[in-house]
Amino acid sequence: MTKLDADHLRRWTGRTETRSEDMTPALAERFRATLDLPGPVAPGDAAPLLIHFCLAPSLAPTAELGPDGHPARGGFLPPVPLPRRMWAGGSFRFHDDIRIGETVSRQSTIRDVTIKEGRSGTLCFVTVDHEIRSAGRLAVEERQDIVYRGAARPDAPATAPEPAPHGDIRVLQDASATLLFRYSALTFNGHRIHYDAPYARGVEGYPGLVVHGPLQATLLVHLAARLRGARPTQFEFRSISTLFDDVGFTLNASADADGMMLWTAYADGPVAMQARAAWNTVSGGSAPWFRPDAASGMPTCN
Repeated sequence: MTKLDADHLRRWTGRTETRSEDMTPALAERFRATLDLPGPVAPGDAAPLLIHFCLAPSLAPTAELGPDGHPARGGFLPPVPLPRRMWAGGSFRFHDDIRIGETVSRQSTIRDVTIKEGRSGTLCFVTVDHEIRSAGRLAVEERQDIVYRGAARPDAPATAPEPAPHGDIRVLQDASATLLFRYSALTFNGHRIHYDAPYARGVEGYPGLVVHGPLQATLLVHLAARLRGARPTQFEFRSISTLFDDVGFTLNASADADGMMLWTAYADGPVAMQARAAWNTVSGGSAPWFRPDAASGMPTCN
């Protein structure tokens, strides 16, 4: 079992990093093409939601990548000596649109480093706050939750989680290796579990290629915006279980008193990602939770 030096890792708390990149029409076009999203890509148009995941990534030289394809531990993020790193969840407050043609900056601050003992062993949670500005305007406030954990244990007992409920709206989503590869390229994500099947199976012990958490979050927030006819003012998500490229999955949405609950799942499998979207309503009544024509053209399930 890996012993973590909590005091050493917490020294990274409060560290900041600022990166910037132009939001080009070409990136917007590649993003929309990858996710089959309609919409304009001309300068001045609003960029697609969560495209900022593709902007100003860490540019570690190939020689400095670890065997998993991630940059070597250390630098801005603490050097947690656990082999598996995953995006466990996050939240967003949308203040304004990122616009195509503008320079987008991201200031990141490590808020917290926490170590816990779970059923699968030691876990290290790193919380990072991001402030995203477009041409100097505050566009998005984001909290990112990263979890580090030990290697998969082949002798770990398997559990049978409950199957996910069906949403009021339920959309079929492809999970092909091509989609995962293209999204990895968009985000400059070298983690091999998303595109190298022999590595994912033979080294990290997964049954197939892993569907990115940020990709699932992006698909869900776009479903919410399309159903409601407006981008949310708030969106949060939490990863619960893993999706793989062996079969497609579903995007689900249901209304509740505070906005919209969303989740991803296999057709008869457990919830993989759970999310919530909310909209600030204008006084005088709230808008309907989705427009009647919004689901037209979607590959919905019966």
